[in-house]
Amino acid sequence: MADSEKHSIEQVERASTLKEAEQVTQSSEPVIDPVAERKFVRKLDWILLPLFIVIYGLNYIDRTAIGNAKVAGLEKDLGMEGTDLNKALTIFYVFYVLADIPSNLLLKRFGSKLIVVLVLGFGLVSLASTFITNYTGLIVTRIFLGIFEGGTLSGLIYVMSRYYRRRELVLRIGLFNGIAPALSGAFGGLIASALLRIGDFGYVKRWRKIFLIEGALTVAFGILLYFIMPDDPTTAKMLSEEERRLAMARIDADAVVKSHGQKEKTSWKLVGHSFNVVTIACIICFITFNMSFQGMSLFLPTVINTQGNYSTVEVQLRTVPPFLAGAVWVSLNSYFSYKIRMRSVPLISSVSIVVVGYIVSITTQDPKARYAACHLIVTGGCVAGPMIIAWATDNAAPDTMRATVSAAVCGIGALGSVIAMWTYLPGDAPDYRVGNSIVLGAVTCTLLVAIFLAFYVRWENGKRDRGGRDYRLDGMADDTTEKGRVALEEMGYKHPKFRYQI
Repeated sequence: MADSEKHSIEQVERASTLKEAEQVTQSSEPVIDPVAERKFVRKLDWILLPLFIVIYGLNYIDRTAIGNAKVAGLEKDLGMEGTDLNKALTIFYVFYVLADIPSNLLLKRFGSKLIVVLVLGFGLVSLASTFITNYTGLIVTRIFLGIFEGGTLSGLIYVMSRYYRRRELVLRIGLFNGIAPALSGAFGGLIASALLRIGDFGYVKRWRKIFLIEGALTVAFGILLYFIMPDDPTTAKMLSEEERRLAMARIDADAVVKSHGQKEKTSWKLVGHSFNVVTIACIICFITFNMSFQGMSLFLPTVINTQGNYSTVEVQLRTVPPFLAGAVWVSLNSYFSYKIRMRSVPLISSVSIVVVGYIVSITTQDPKARYAACHLIVTGGCVAGPMIIAWATDNAAPDTMRATVSAAVCGIGALGSVIAMWTYLPGDAPDYRVGNSIVLGAVTCTLLVAIFLAFYVRWENGKRDRGGRDYRLDGMADDTTEKGRVALEEMGYKHPKFRYQI
């Protein structure tokens, strides 16, 4: 038999195998009423988005309250000196990173009530921070704060991915993950300035008032959350039986292998396979970009304080405008990304804005120009973070991988925050030229990796369009056993019919 004839027969057999496998894996496509779906999505938006914005907003306020407390005299009262604050912030992020993936896998197993535990946990820790009297007490509270806050963001994203379709996810992640830090950054500054204007509460003075009020607000909301936090769409009481069926149909509509909304069994194999090219690239982007956004968020009050002769209250108030600008910009970009069904363009453009901001910070000592640069850095940063997370989560399947990837990007990506703690050192004040130069290099890395990932995803999708990954289904068409069905479900993003979001 001629080689060309043999090659043609192999192609026909492979095409036949792929067709048979598709019949096994696709079975019956869910039929979704578009009118009912639009009504359902509106209901989800009115319930989930405000709730998640408040949860993550409180998370962000409690995490960054130490920046406002520092300006209000925390270091002096606790006898801290040199890099003591940097060490305390580093300890927080070490435990934040360690907690993230285990927390999300527990959330997948036990459901959304774990979010309630996390919120109550970091609220109580913040409240306890009111009464610390020495540096050791600060370290202990930062350890527990890292444990409870570690799984919050990734947990919210995982819960959201169970309700929204892939094309819908970016807008919702952008709104809650972009707006919440922006508004909480502004709100935290307003609260801190207001508390510093009013009288002390006996022992609770200056920075202690910040931890007391913000912690009490979080605990109160955590108690309320126990009664209103929605569970998985398969059992959520906020949905009618018809809406639950629609929710399952929507999950199946986005899946290559239909599971009727049910979660596959968690395995170390699936966890390991989650770390593919897309995930690793997004983790690198999140690490390098976190060096910018988290560093600026934590040290913004100090940076402003070095740019003029401001009172403590004035410093707090001047942290508000950059975050408000970020809230507007992330809303516009999330909607734009949703409409064009692309993640790379808003991400690359926003990171470019951050690069410009750091260039301005490094090349001028003019206070007004440096304050304007803070606006650019925070504004672009509010988009980049949620866009990276959405890009990674969009391209993860099946369910275990989605839980792992959202946690890995948020958790491992927080290492950027650890590095950020050591880029803005006291000896580098007041210009922070060394710190800003290091972070400029980091965000430039973010930009280059994001461009690479956009080209890689386009190349991979093209290869699948041409049948270059069809070989992965060889032999599966004839395997209708339980083992074969599980193998098909576990293929997830590796399935030849899966297409990456660009």
